[in-house]
Amino acid sequence: MVIVVGVIAGIIVLIAFVLVGMYNGLVRARVRTREAWSGIDVQLKRRANLIPNLVETVKGYAAHERGTFEEVTRARSMVEQAGDVGSAAEANNMLTGALRHLFAVAERYPDLKANQNFLDLQQQLSDIEEKIAFARQFYNRNVMSYNTRIQTFPSVVMAYMFGFLRFEFFEAEEEAREVPEVSFAPEAEPPATPRSAPEPPASPPEA
Repeated sequence: MVIVVGVIAGIIVLIAFVLVGMYNGLVRARVRTREAWSGIDVQLKRRANLIPNLVETVKGYAAHERGTFEEVTRARSMVEQAGDVGSAAEANNMLTGALRHLFAVAERYPDLKANQNFLDLQQQLSDIEEKIAFARQFYNRNVMSYNTRIQTFPSVVMAYMFGFLRFEFFEAEEEAREVPEVSFAPEAEPPATPRSAPEPPASPPEA
């Protein structure tokens, strides 16, 4: 009898250790995913903080491009107000598109393209875009791992009991995955039109 009780107690303790380990694994996966998201959030805020200075710099050369400035400002505001991963991803894609339009405007102003402040801001934005891309990949890998864990047996039971919810992926549209850039190389001059060879003088008429 004592042996049976001991075996039962051992099984209960083993099950308890398994459940505790499963719970702790879910907690760690959730914490890793939240930390990965914070990496994206930091870069999105850094990017948004550069926008006012960028807009003001472009305004100094193209003040009449009000529609483009309003589009960029509106997209920046959406990034700052985003309350979840899905809305943040959508706002970020809109801001990327708006910046493309702003840089297209800059292409028409050679003096602006040579402005050192504009060059510095463009370089900073390019660097942040790359960091966002890496942070997005890292975050999405963690989301996939965590979401898979909470949907597979037996972890799904523990996840349901303790309210472990799925995370959204941070999606980027195909065009938004490319870093918006402006070409600062001097425009190539069109090739010179070759001159036609002079025609030979007409022969004098025969006598």
